[in-house]
Amino acid sequence: MGGAKFVMALAAPRLYPHGDTSVLAHIGNTPLLKLSKLTADLPGVNIYGKAEYLNPGGSVKDRPALNMILDGERTGKLNRERVLLDATSGNTGIAYAMIGAAKGYRIKLCLPLNASPERKRILRAYGAELVLTDPTQGSDGAIRKCHEIYEADPDRYFYPDQYSNPCNWKAHFETTGPEIIAQTSGAITHFIAGMGTSGTFMGVSRRLHRDVPGAKCYSMQPSTGFHGLEGLKHMPTAIVPSIYDPELADGNIWIDTEDAYKMVRRCAREEGILIGISAGANIVAARKVGKRLVEQGEHGVIVTVLCDGADKYLSEEFWNDPD
Repeated sequence: MGGAKFVMALAAPRLYPHGDTSVLAHIGNTPLLKLSKLTADLPGVNIYGKAEYLNPGGSVKDRPALNMILDGERTGKLNRERVLLDATSGNTGIAYAMIGAAKGYRIKLCLPLNASPERKRILRAYGAELVLTDPTQGSDGAIRKCHEIYEADPDRYFYPDQYSNPCNWKAHFETTGPEIIAQTSGAITHFIAGMGTSGTFMGVSRRLHRDVPGAKCYSMQPSTGFHGLEGLKHMPTAIVPSIYDPELADGNIWIDTEDAYKMVRRCAREEGILIGISAGANIVAARKVGKRLVEQGEHGVIVTVLCDGADKYLSEEFWNDPD
């Protein structure tokens, strides 16, 4: 993949049993990609992307979705008689649908009408039932609709509630964080991740603060409440997930949608890696941190998350924009 270099995980923990050969056993243990060309102007700074689009469901959301389903099975809240119901902007829904198909569960999802056509086609391909919600309300509208459906008939559904379920962030504390530490041999200096449910940032940051206390963790958010960073929340104007802890971040970086679009195109054409919009925003944020380090005469090993791939966004018009 162009200038990317792979760094594989070393004996990292798994959510699914070792030795299992099903598709679910391949969730996690994704490689790091060194973004050499995108950091050529940042001497002394290395930026790595955690290639979560290589999970079998195509995104970082495979990890929490599996962990929440496994917890539902352990607690008896999820069984064949109940339908798994949740709100999603797309990727967690795809993960639920993929895992549900593999395990034999029915899946019902509330998501905004303006979710990309590719996401809706993938969900339907896995057999999920979709409830499309007001696009002007984004993921918040999907959350409200999901609550309404669940409260009308709670005995019919298993509602993991990804925005409130601690199994979301714990999946990253237990797997993503240790993988990153192993892959960088503990040399990571900065971690950057955008926030939708906030699970990735919460879980990885808690692990780094415990095991690599010198590492700084920066959250990334859209610069305004009205934005095109699908799946991400502008916390000041959104329904704030209950798993979100604003005290955990060492700082926050605000990103404009157009800058994320430009970075997605750059990553494809310079690194040979097709990533999604939130991943592009993560790289923009990582570069901002890298520039600050260079200005201060410091070195850094920055890790961010390539949340998903471009396959869910290829119908977007920004691909045709001039660079």
